[in-house]
Amino acid sequence: MAREALPGRLTWQLATVVELVDETARCKSLVLDLPAWPGHRAGQHVDVRLTAEDGYQAQRSYSIASSPEDHNLVLTVERLEDGEVSPYLVDELRSGDELELRGPIGGYFVWDQSFGGPLLLIAGGSGVVPFHAMLRHRVAVGGETAVRVLYSARSLDEVLYREEFLSLGSNEDIAVRLALTRAWPDSWQGHRGRITPELLRDVSWPAEERPLIYICGPTAFVETIAGQLVDIEHDPIRIRTERFGPTGS
Repeated sequence: MAREALPGRLTWQLATVVELVDETARCKSLVLDLPAWPGHRAGQHVDVRLTAEDGYQAQRSYSIASSPEDHNLVLTVERLEDGEVSPYLVDELRSGDELELRGPIGGYFVWDQSFGGPLLLIAGGSGVVPFHAMLRHRVAVGGETAVRVLYSARSLDEVLYREEFLSLGSNEDIAVRLALTRAWPDSWQGHRGRITPELLRDVSWPAEERPLIYICGPTAFVETIAGQLVDIEHDPIRIRTERFGPTGS
């Protein structure tokens, strides 16, 4: 997930690329080693800066896909055809290369075990990246927080972390549900089309149980889902949102 980076006072440091993992045709996970990494919270992001030979610099922000308990820092990047940074990160970067980054950044759109739940995570497209960190954190620390994920993607081929999410079905306290908006297999038994208020009622806990809800994705997606949740009487105070440019479901 990419966003415009905001100025800050954090120190830039060099990260070494340990591994590159193909997630989908347009998305790749960058596994990074940072000897001086201070640690992060699930849901935070980092700034990445590229510098051309002529001195021109481009900077973007990317959500952290790894949990605080993981050994390496992982960023999952979606290639934007008109992007300045993502095509290089997805298509040109190689193991052993170095990247400039700073972080972690952000303190609002985070979750850890002390926050409790029940926890509802609603993602559009690459907006699922910070939720991957939250889910891995939830599994790593154990506990009894019930988590439900509603993930909207264009097609099954564009679902990030698909095998890992499917494997979470063995955990009775974690459930992942997909909504495919543009294409699906003939045998698809899941939701077809965009997320509706009826689907939200079906996936979420009743409003009176006051679930903690996080929504991440393109701006229009986030605004629509947040509005639908309020319409079905969920408390706006219990809803946290993170939005980015026009990509995703």
